[in-house]
Amino acid sequence: MVAAVARNGVIGNGPDIPWRVPGEQRAFKELTMGHTLVMGRTTYESIGRPLPGRTTIVLTRDPAWSAGPSGEGVLVAHDLDAALALAATLPGDVMVVGGAQVYAAALPLATEQVLSEIPLEPEGDVLYPAYDAAAWLESSRDVFDGYERVRLVRAADRL
Repeated sequence: MVAAVARNGVIGNGPDIPWRVPGEQRAFKELTMGHTLVMGRTTYESIGRPLPGRTTIVLTRDPAWSAGPSGEGVLVAHDLDAALALAATLPGDVMVVGGAQVYAAALPLATEQVLSEIPLEPEGDVLYPAYDAAAWLESSRDVFDGYERVRLVRAADRL
């Protein structure tokens, strides 16, 4: 799972990210390039297009939804199990990239979280799911101007 999370747990305000941190989105691009991204429909629609150099699987309950003409190559799944099964057949790692409902559904299955910790407390109505910190071990932390990127691995996976 990959997310940028404010100190108060906010990851969005409606379809928008309530901050601009120079370099953080570039780091997201570098981290996810060449991999398969699983995201919810609202997240996809807020981006407005597939991200170049990555395979995109959009999770939606709407059986008639399609990415439209700008979404050539976007794959669609109607539940998390189907999205993960499809992603397992594709190149690269599987990276869940939002939104809140998808993060919450995927968290019990996740073995790793890569979180950009944003030292702000913006208003927002989209939150990253709470998780038991004791179940995760910090494997690395990189400090950048305006954020820290922390990599967490599930404690049982580290043994």
